[in-house]
Amino acid sequence: MKIPKSLEDIKDILKPHNENLKIYCLLFSLVFLIYYFVSSGDFSFLLTLSAFLRFFGFGLLNYKVWTEKTVAGLSVKTLEVYVLVFINRLVSILRHEQYLPFDRSGDWFYHTVEIFSLFAVCLAIYGVFKPFRATYEESNDKFGAYLIPSQLGVVYLILPCLILAIFFHPSLNKEFLADTAWTNSMYLEAVAMLPQIYMFQRKAANDKGTVEPLIGHTMFALGFSRIGELVFWLSSFTELADQSGGSMPGYVVLFSQIIHLIVMADYFYYYFRSMSKGVPMELPNSYAGANLLSDTV
Repeated sequence: MKIPKSLEDIKDILKPHNENLKIYCLLFSLVFLIYYFVSSGDFSFLLTLSAFLRFFGFGLLNYKVWTEKTVAGLSVKTLEVYVLVFINRLVSILRHEQYLPFDRSGDWFYHTVEIFSLFAVCLAIYGVFKPFRATYEESNDKFGAYLIPSQLGVVYLILPCLILAIFFHPSLNKEFLADTAWTNSMYLEAVAMLPQIYMFQRKAANDKGTVEPLIGHTMFALGFSRIGELVFWLSSFTELADQSGGSMPGYVVLFSQIIHLIVMADYFYYYFRSMSKGVPMELPNSYAGANLLSDTV
């Protein structure tokens, strides 16, 4: 690596990273402001941070869609699952307080971020089906095209998560609907990325494994947000008991988050590699994350 000896040398080194640096400077600035003005500095701020990372990711996605006027490379099925993630979570947190951050950010800010995240996802879906439909790569967005129409493929994710949430959920709210809805949002988020990863696989198989930069940043933000939640709930594991005091719901909730990170691990590797080089992210034909799925799913 060239050792910089002047300001011009530093500029040359940073030039390939300019766009990424702008995005991360914006993110860190916003996180600092939120922490300073909204949080009480409590450990539970991790939940708010995770929620904001999701919102930031979908904000970047909408910026890409509405400025570049294209939804190429974007899986609408992943967006549809995230709509259900936010609806289920809001059903719980708008009526009860038990799954909210303990600090001041849980008074109103956390709810607001989740509502705006839902709006951002719906706006991106609108872009797919209305103004930019011609750029949607429907031929690659085929997750779940097995025995049922491709458009309904997400039922392979939605139904198992719902059944699991009905039978294995914590009881912090002491209400079946609210507890099940919150748990369902956690399970759905654990698998929401699978249609997008499957879409990457199909593109990579056709030697088109380049990931749109802002889609790449969005996926990283959504994946990384689960780390904060996992750390928080690991420390608060005893609270995730069911009404009988059983720990199984807690294990299942934590396991769902770990599964999400395992699914994303391979993606994280290629993401960091491309960021370090300041080049567009490319996934190989043998992309391991996509190989978690067979061509028949």
